[in-house]
Amino acid sequence: MGVPDALRRHLLLSSAALFLGMGSGAAFAQTRSSIPSSSASRATGKAAAWHGRATEAQRKGLHKGAVQKTVTAGASTGPVKKAGHRRPKYVSAHGVQSLSVHASHVSRAAELVVPKSVMKEYVPGTSPYKALDRMPGVSFTSTDPFGIDSFGANLYVRGFFMNQLGVTLDGIPLNDQTYQSVNGLSLASAIIPDDIGSVTMSQGGGGVDVASTNTLGGTIRFTSSDPSDRLGGKVSQAFGSYGSYRTYARFDSGRLNESGTKFYTSYARTDEGMWEGKGDQFLQQVNAKLVQPLGERSKVSAFFDWTDLQQQNYPDLSLGMINNLGWRVPHLYPDYKKAYQWAQQCNNSPDNFMAYPGSNGQVNACQMPYYDGGQHETNFLGGLNLDLALTDHLTWHTTAYGHAQSGNYSYTAAASAASTDPDLQVATPNGVPLYQEVWKNSQQRFGITSSLDYRWGHHRIDTGVWYENNNQTAGLYNYLEPELGAGAPVKAVGPYGVYGPADRVYNFRWRTNVVQTHLQDTYTIRRGLTLTAGFRSLISQTSGGGHENDDSWAALDAGGLPSGSLHATGAFLPHFNLDWRLNRQNEFYIDVSKNMRAYEVSGTGVANSLFSVPNQQEFLRQKAQTKPARAWTYMGGYRFTSSIVQLDATVYHSTLMHELLAGARGTMFNPISEEFDFGRISMTGANGSVSIRPLPGLVITNTLSYNKGTYDRDVTSSAGNYYPLKGKNIVNYPAWMYKTSISYTWHGLNAHFDANYFGKRYYSFMNDTSIGSYWLANTGVNYTFRKLAGVRDLTVSFNVYNLFNNKYIAMMGENNNPPVGDYQSLERGATREYFGTISAAF
Repeated sequence: MGVPDALRRHLLLSSAALFLGMGSGAAFAQTRSSIPSSSASRATGKAAAWHGRATEAQRKGLHKGAVQKTVTAGASTGPVKKAGHRRPKYVSAHGVQSLSVHASHVSRAAELVVPKSVMKEYVPGTSPYKALDRMPGVSFTSTDPFGIDSFGANLYVRGFFMNQLGVTLDGIPLNDQTYQSVNGLSLASAIIPDDIGSVTMSQGGGGVDVASTNTLGGTIRFTSSDPSDRLGGKVSQAFGSYGSYRTYARFDSGRLNESGTKFYTSYARTDEGMWEGKGDQFLQQVNAKLVQPLGERSKVSAFFDWTDLQQQNYPDLSLGMINNLGWRVPHLYPDYKKAYQWAQQCNNSPDNFMAYPGSNGQVNACQMPYYDGGQHETNFLGGLNLDLALTDHLTWHTTAYGHAQSGNYSYTAAASAASTDPDLQVATPNGVPLYQEVWKNSQQRFGITSSLDYRWGHHRIDTGVWYENNNQTAGLYNYLEPELGAGAPVKAVGPYGVYGPADRVYNFRWRTNVVQTHLQDTYTIRRGLTLTAGFRSLISQTSGGGHENDDSWAALDAGGLPSGSLHATGAFLPHFNLDWRLNRQNEFYIDVSKNMRAYEVSGTGVANSLFSVPNQQEFLRQKAQTKPARAWTYMGGYRFTSSIVQLDATVYHSTLMHELLAGARGTMFNPISEEFDFGRISMTGANGSVSIRPLPGLVITNTLSYNKGTYDRDVTSSAGNYYPLKGKNIVNYPAWMYKTSISYTWHGLNAHFDANYFGKRYYSFMNDTSIGSYWLANTGVNYTFRKLAGVRDLTVSFNVYNLFNNKYIAMMGENNNPPVGDYQSLERGATREYFGTISAAF
């Protein structure tokens, strides 16, 4: 006689509950044991293996009556008592989800975990980098409140920029996180924030097992959440200032069969109204994930992401423009007539210092932001993860992935046919003084990572390989704009060929191949004392360059556009980590690493690439002199954890060698690029974080960061200009940062407030221009009804970003920094905005 369906479902749920109950013992066993910092984020993928270890711990009775300590920066949970599986005291839906077979929410050694309680305090759809900004030493700012505009967003960690950090998602390398990159994928386009399961950031140089061409200053690992064992889903709807709204819906299949097959699919749409001028910033995404257990200790999973991003951007400004034209200087969209007339002035007298009304005679017509600017980017990302327990001691992990991207990045420029500067002589066939400049980029990346993890006595040996092939293109095309009254102007997000085919200026093609291998051993010297030692070897080769260009361009440049091959090789890039857990409350750790970044790939213009120089002659000259950037990072830290106080303090020193950066002079429409090999940059600093819980549900966190970053030598640029930079401070990153936050949770209610202080930031390499310090505060409140009208976890929230409506510069150097003085390469941060959200699970 068959088992009734209802009884079968009851038995499955009971089995799952029993498994999770046993898993809580595993979480304790892993917390008590030493976890190598470079492998901590793999805990999720190795859940079954840890479950086996937990069973052994249970047989020894280690889990009975034990107390688990969760160590996170700003965490809102206290000790979790395991005896009798009673409900943990002070744990709520807003606490860190530490009751799991994973230890992915436990900060260990030189890695920090961003608590999910912190991520939930932001408006759904907000970039996880904003939550990361709560951590000491991290600076994330953006022109839009959600942080999804890649042109106006920047992230720094201990002085290292976002293109110097190794970023992965489910083991897939995201590589360069900057705008218009042809070697990576921005996090905003890689995954819907609601579907992120965990975020882990290294405090030191990062682990050798991270697949990345960009790792210099550390690593950030993201993992996607797994499908729920329960049939159901979630929906949320947010509304905000300037007509903004955001929709999210997710469906979870639950366990479909006895083997545990399950999946989810989700959709998100974000429409951000622009706080300055007119326009829209639109982003829609689809995510899907399938998980198939293979027996008790292995599994295979697949992840998919599709993104359609169509965003108008905020204009680039200079200090002079802000000081003389006021704080809000928008693009002229949708006033095409005014943009047309201003461009005519520039076209008639481009070489005269011609002032605009209100500029006090300080701003040239050809410097002004014209009609429009924006980007339209489409991405497909897919990954297949295989985690196999081959024996009780040997596991095999493999990730195969593919990423395809096509992007158009544009702005409306003035046609200056009368200019005496040949680089500005742009005459449109229809005589219109405006045209649309469009950079067309694409990349197709395919790769695989594979590693073996072997446990032998007190050793845990991990070795693996990563290979990636990337086919990249980057071109510049000019499109016609209409005469006044002859039709609607070209949109910044396209279509572009409305009034005729493009005039191709240039086009680049490259092929990049990357091979990385690693080997490391984690040795448990004694109980609580662990040494991790390993190294990685990285080889990156890029071949190609300019292969199509306008004849007049070729005539101007010696030897045509840059073309050739670049090789970056690091045979021995070591990493050492010593972690000493003196007792349950005190932990000391030391981390030392050497890293290398592959050469950046970008077309002609103002970019940090050898391919960005004006011609082949200059490319060959600099290639002979330039080396790939390398960095040594030394870090030491102490962590204290109790039921009331959590403290984390680190000191560090980084030496960055042969970092290649570009300086920019001239105007935005006629930039003059100078490449710099800085030779040596030193950064010495300290980070501290203290979190106290004086009352149940109340958490107060304060962090303080200091960084003294300087250029260590004088330099001569590719243009032959000499700059005495020795002793000058690094640009764009503040020496001092202070952050405070307070969060209170009572039953279903959570209220929170945070404020960040950012110190002075230098703008020019010579430090003669700078941006002053500022405060930025946010607040919010949410309430969750556990069960209401048949709906579970109905949450209503209200958030205010930039609570005090402070004026500040968010992005610096998007068109690179000036060597001296001022340049049109600044973007302002978002004004105060309000958001209300309602979400429900079913």
